[in-house]
Amino acid sequence: MRAVVAEPPKLANSTRRLRLGTVLALSLFVMIGVRLVVLQVASSPGDAARLIKLREQRITEVTLPAPRGSILDRDGTVLAHSVEARYVGADPVLVKDPAAAAAQLSPLLGVPQSKLIEKMTRHKRPGGGESRFEFLAQGVDISIGDRISKLDIKGIVVKRDERRDVPGADLAANLIGWTGADNSGLEGLEARYDSLLRGTAGTQEFEIGKGDLNTPIPGGYQRYVEPQPGTSLQLTIDADLQYEVQRILCEQATDWKATIAGAVVLDVKTGEVLAQASCPTYNAAKPLDYSPSDREDVPSAIVADPGSIHKAFVIGAALQEGLITPDSTVTVGPALERGGYRFQDSHMQPKGTKMTIPGILALSSNVGTILIGDKLGKQKVYEYQQKFGLGKATNEGMMGEATGKILTPDEWSGSASGSVPIGMSVDATLIQMAAGYAAIANDGTYIQPHLIKAMISGKNGKVTAGPTAESRQVLRPDVASELRTMMEAVVDEKDATGTQAAVTGYRVAGKTGTGKRLIDGQYTSSNYGSFIGMAPAENPRFVIAVSAEVAHGTGGDVAAPAFSKMMSFALLHYRVPPSSTKAPKFRIHP
Repeated sequence: MRAVVAEPPKLANSTRRLRLGTVLALSLFVMIGVRLVVLQVASSPGDAARLIKLREQRITEVTLPAPRGSILDRDGTVLAHSVEARYVGADPVLVKDPAAAAAQLSPLLGVPQSKLIEKMTRHKRPGGGESRFEFLAQGVDISIGDRISKLDIKGIVVKRDERRDVPGADLAANLIGWTGADNSGLEGLEARYDSLLRGTAGTQEFEIGKGDLNTPIPGGYQRYVEPQPGTSLQLTIDADLQYEVQRILCEQATDWKATIAGAVVLDVKTGEVLAQASCPTYNAAKPLDYSPSDREDVPSAIVADPGSIHKAFVIGAALQEGLITPDSTVTVGPALERGGYRFQDSHMQPKGTKMTIPGILALSSNVGTILIGDKLGKQKVYEYQQKFGLGKATNEGMMGEATGKILTPDEWSGSASGSVPIGMSVDATLIQMAAGYAAIANDGTYIQPHLIKAMISGKNGKVTAGPTAESRQVLRPDVASELRTMMEAVVDEKDATGTQAAVTGYRVAGKTGTGKRLIDGQYTSSNYGSFIGMAPAENPRFVIAVSAEVAHGTGGDVAAPAFSKMMSFALLHYRVPPSSTKAPKFRIHP
């Protein structure tokens, strides 16, 4: 019998093992895939909604304010800028006792408890989901922020912020304006250039856990958009000159019990506004302590009849058109009737009295100016009013600048030929009239007044020049020179209306005016006195315009003395040499 020998076991086939491993691996992936499908598709919509809601509740978004640009004077002096402060925020989910927290925070923040409770109580966001962050206050003093941090109230956070600071308090406040709690511009240049100054806010989104407010989960979802700093504005304003002009204006306004007063200083050659002052003024750090009328910028916002300061435009137009010369004379006595109204001079002249053109300016003759206006005709008067800048805003840069109004030839009534030439049916702002006089001072060339000298990028410090000022020729240089010389009679002649505008050592040319202020289409009973002048008259460097509303008094009484002080300071401040020649002698009557 043959013995049976057992065969050794066969070794596993490598190919079979590979196939078996592949099958097992594929089965595992299929199981995982099926499970994912079940979780994502087969689960109920309610389960999916709960997962999304849970994730939303863990994500918070915080606005990162952009550093607001500064407002500087022409030499870099800070007029308004942002300084470090703190903001106080709350996570309504984490605040356990809103009423108790509000009681502690209200006296520190100056915010009513009811408002704080509302923000700290759990509530939904407008877009859905529960709110996880609310600003309780912004621009908080650093010391107050530190005190709140030490209270260690759960759900309350104190973080770095910015607050607008105005070092000069009321210096150019009516011009610069102010910002709100969120650092956005609300009035003045702050509002007009808000989009440039404020920059672009950033945002930070992140996932939070159950710990401290605004603390991201390590490795959790985060998204950061860096804030872009705002652009700074460099103004044409000279802070030192602004201070003096504002001081002199308010002193004069107080002495005369003026309800409002304004002043403008223009650089004749460039059109730059070197000072623009208003009275009353206000502390821009506490704007809400003052009425809106106190915060108005008088030179650009207040409309009034310019009165006799308008006469220089009419006489300049007549000279330009060749209708009169400096040697012309006009019979002025005694009065005129136009459309049922009587027009006469304050210096009553006997019938048949003749007066020179310098005399008409010096004594501010209504009759003489009206007769010169007759030579021009209403169409030419209208055209030159436009050339001198009346009837539309100067666009110097102020928000809400008034446009004023002039009558078209079709709108002239029977009395308009008497009232318009002497500035009594004309609505204008002080900045408009100042710009027109600057054209006379600048050899007949009108240059648009402007407040913005340059813009400085908050990103890289790049300096960009302000908008180019528009210009146009109004009078020939020789005509402008003749008119300036004759306007010196207003200041130099013994009986003239503007003798109080004289400046020691300098020749001065200018004109007085007394009109009425316009409010909601109605004239007030008070007088609106003005003086606009230039110096040195032989080669003007500055034009200064001053106006004030008083119960009684004329431009020569109210505005001329303030002009004299302002011009004296401006000339000395900029080291303008005194006049080397004397003003010519004038004759009032031929």
